Amino acid sequence: MLVNGGGVTCSYFEWLKNLEHVAPGRMTKKYEEKSQQRLLELVGAKNVKALKGAEELDIVYSGLEEIMSTAVKENWNYAVSKNLSFRDACFVNAINKVYRHYKDSGIMI
Repeated sequence: MLVNGGGVTCSYFEWLKNLEHVAPGRMTKKYEEKSQQRLLELVGAKNVKALKGAEELDIVYSGLEEIMSTAVKENWNYAVSKNLSFRDACFVNAINKVYRHYKDSGIMI
């Protein structure tokens, strides 16, 4: 289930991109490039080739790594604390999250 979450997470990124009609990073790419160039000029770097901001794929990989690493750590800690297998911990943790969401939103099953 957790491994499948990577594909679901990338689908989520695509959904966000479609909602905004703008690729992730497009709004900040030029700003980052100019900021890095100014910083290099401030420290006295001469004849530095033009810097490039992060590409869309780099941003997706970065976001995916953060989300999946956090999920693995969370589920691993849950497995250790509850003395469960990693698989069972992922399953129980996911069910608990769905339950808490329903409970917090006032929907009871």
